[in-house]
Amino acid sequence: MANDASTVFDLVILGGGSGGYAAALRAAQLGLDVALIEKNKLGGTCLHQGCIPTKALLHAGEIADQARESEQFGVKATFEGIDIAAVLKYKDDVISGLYKGLQGLVASRKVTYIEGEGRLSSPTSVDVNGQRIEGRHVLLATGSVPRSLPGLTIDGNRIISSDHALVLDRVPKSAIILGGGVIGVEFASAWKSFGTDVTIVEGLPHLVPVEDENSSKLLERAFRKRGIKFNLGTFFQSAEYTADGVKVTLADGKTFEGEVLLVAIGRGPVSQNLGYEEQGVAIDRGYVLVDEYMRTNVPTISAVGDLVPTLQLAHVGFAEGILVAERLAGLKTVPIDYDGVPRVTYCHPEVASVGITEAKAKEVYGADKVVTLKYNLAGNGRSKILKTSGEVKLVQVRDGAVVGVHMVGDRMGEQVGEAQLIYNWEALPAEVAQLIHAHPTQSEALGEAHLALAGKPLHSHD
Repeated sequence: MANDASTVFDLVILGGGSGGYAAALRAAQLGLDVALIEKNKLGGTCLHQGCIPTKALLHAGEIADQARESEQFGVKATFEGIDIAAVLKYKDDVISGLYKGLQGLVASRKVTYIEGEGRLSSPTSVDVNGQRIEGRHVLLATGSVPRSLPGLTIDGNRIISSDHALVLDRVPKSAIILGGGVIGVEFASAWKSFGTDVTIVEGLPHLVPVEDENSSKLLERAFRKRGIKFNLGTFFQSAEYTADGVKVTLADGKTFEGEVLLVAIGRGPVSQNLGYEEQGVAIDRGYVLVDEYMRTNVPTISAVGDLVPTLQLAHVGFAEGILVAERLAGLKTVPIDYDGVPRVTYCHPEVASVGITEAKAKEVYGADKVVTLKYNLAGNGRSKILKTSGEVKLVQVRDGAVVGVHMVGDRMGEQVGEAQLIYNWEALPAEVAQLIHAHPTQSEALGEAHLALAGKPLHSHD
């Protein structure tokens, strides 16, 4: 391996996804000399196989639904079907524009970008394309890939992952989705809008099981109304090809058949055969272990993003990457409060939350110390206009701060920014109630909920 000894970078980053490129941009901004190594495309999973393409599909599905339902609003329109080639082009155009912008941004910050498959070769170097790239510090940001289950082979034909689903050149007539978390319910929502007969199989008792149980139940009710079928509380056992599709058998013997099976049980870290363990980096179940400042047990190595056992969200990767860059530049840094990170599932209706669930609050503070309030969107003028239903649920420590905000309804993801401030600034209901929200907006629902929790409800019953 040739050693390019002419340059020793301040920071060598292995992986150009959300966490890696955010660290590169911030470190370069702070005057550090940065090398960024990526084997595929800059932007990683979020830009090319995750956040951006899935939301493009979901928006196309929303347009389809609006065309079908236009007469509800006094508009006569006809829906003639889905041109999947055109949908994929729309998706790809969105990705392409963002990709070009990101490439320009990295170049403008004078980051040394190296395309190739890198491998950690020492606590301060990465080997790539026959060269050894030396750095005073190394950041591991190699991301994640779709998971499967023992005995279940994702073949890209009838048994597919989210990666395959994003480039599928047809709308399946029917689909079984294994997993009712974020990925599963988002694809269920998009495919249903496209006209697919969808069945979700989730082994846990509820869809989006990490959310507050009330949010899960509201989503289940909405999915039933949309005709999205789901089977909860029984785990997968096996899958086999049929004459024209796939048959799934559950542990209780129940079977489901569909044209395709989408395996959406989450994503696993990319850490094997990359030299991590050989260099002494502590790993557990494939995840690189870090402290609250994203430091591994090796002093010259940090890790961020889906590679570490924190929330698998692009904006978490951004924050972790920035934290590492600022720490290495000598700035004072504050550990991330992961409960304070906004979470959005972009199905129809959307599920958005920040803070902790009612169950977690009772566990932490005691059941007698927890107060909750639900504000129905039926009382919100803008939601009525949009014909969306749902709720805003607040979780409060009695006589104290709001520690959880949980919302279900169309466009609720756009309200989670204010919810994030409420949680992270430890706001009291009376303090939020003093804020004046524009009328008619959906953000009023947050204001109305806090008015009610503060004991002075306006457009809601006592």
